[in-house]
Amino acid sequence: MDDESRYEAVHSRDERFDGVFFTAVLTTGIYCRPSCPARTPKRENVRFYRSAAAAQTAGFRACRRCRPDTVPGSAEWDVRADTVGRAMRLIGDGVVDREGVSGLARRLGYSARQVQRQLTAELGAGPVALARCRRAQTARILLRTTGLPITEVAFAAGFASVRQFNETIREVYDLTPTEVRGASGGTRADAEGVSLRLAHRGPYAAGPVFDFLARRAVEGVEEVVGEPGTRCYRRTLALPYGHAVAEVGEHGGPGWLPCRLVLSDLRDLGCAVQRLRRLFDLDADPYAVAERLGADARLGPLVREAVGLRSPGAVDGSELAVRAVLGQQVTVAAARTLAGRLVTAYGKPLPHASGSLTRLFPAAETLAEASLVELGMPAARRECLRTLAAALADGSVVLDPGADREHAERALLALRGIGPWTAGYARMRALGDPDVFLPGDVGVRQGLALLGATPADARDWRPWRSYALHHLWRAAATGAATATRAG
Repeated sequence: MDDESRYEAVHSRDERFDGVFFTAVLTTGIYCRPSCPARTPKRENVRFYRSAAAAQTAGFRACRRCRPDTVPGSAEWDVRADTVGRAMRLIGDGVVDREGVSGLARRLGYSARQVQRQLTAELGAGPVALARCRRAQTARILLRTTGLPITEVAFAAGFASVRQFNETIREVYDLTPTEVRGASGGTRADAEGVSLRLAHRGPYAAGPVFDFLARRAVEGVEEVVGEPGTRCYRRTLALPYGHAVAEVGEHGGPGWLPCRLVLSDLRDLGCAVQRLRRLFDLDADPYAVAERLGADARLGPLVREAVGLRSPGAVDGSELAVRAVLGQQVTVAAARTLAGRLVTAYGKPLPHASGSLTRLFPAAETLAEASLVELGMPAARRECLRTLAAALADGSVVLDPGADREHAERALLALRGIGPWTAGYARMRALGDPDVFLPGDVGVRQGLALLGATPADARDWRPWRSYALHHLWRAAATGAATATRAG
């Protein structure tokens, strides 16, 4: 987009571009999302920025009316596999807060100077400014949803000092922390956790997403409770500083899903939110997906039937890869049973059970040394699982949010017992690749047959073939077909 087309999007208050760019107004010193309901400023008074951090760095403060810091993230960072895209995913996961810019650069395989230069060139802000913007948003959530003392909020949000925290909140919101806490619109949390809203862009087909997760929910780690339309997905999370129990509701409001997080360490709040966003694919651009897939004569009816269908990701890449190996050559139900046995035998117990949630998914380091005899799998499959776990533990295979997708897939395929289906499935869900196709999957073949299509037709569905897979799986399921290797 050029600036003139951006201005047209602002003039029409087009919510499709919320998070894609930000509008700053020179006369007010405020930056907004494109869909802000305020009167459209004159063109000569408007500047555009690729990130909220860039607008903040330029001296603009967040609009209190449209709250631009709460919009869905740009779908560009899910699609892009280059250094900037990988860096944005890692920053969102809190790597800069935990490991500094040097840690971010090390994970990307570049020098800190190169990372700074590339991010500044594309986004108008470097990794420190981007991480600062993330910390400010986390602080605002804590201020509005908890009764924590302000000093504790500062350190829980990742700030190095109370002074830095106070200065940042005033610069970003033009309010003191006390004023942010007292501002209207916040939802107070009780002793059971932090309540917040997970924003998404455009229509969201929550039903199929919850169906997908419910069929794969692993006993002890996950559960889906309630009736369709009002269900709640619950799971345990292993996080950098501790653990959490997360709840996400199927029914929220226009543009958001309800969420509650019970954290053992509040410093994990931002990281937990980002991991849930990846699991529910909340930063996707459903308009772009529908435009491409909906135009296909065979796939179009399925797209129109499930408007806003997402491609669920994962909260942890290592967990997803282990579960993919458990799902090789067996049904979804059988894979779920195997995963439940694995959790019972090797998962770390929670200090206190939360309903049926009792454990964390086993760490790769634990599985690398495990006998796995409890699973009742063939010896070759057990050895494949241990080999994968060892590679994840020693860093030979990296499946964190900023991993290089091509390199990760090659590393997985180099492991004995892992073939194209497992590597591709891990690439799609663990690494959030929107353009994966699994022609050998039984459910995919059944879906293609129902449409009268062939694997070669999938070329027309690029770069959104991962979403096409989910439409094909749904077609196979509603066509009374039994999908066996669909995850």
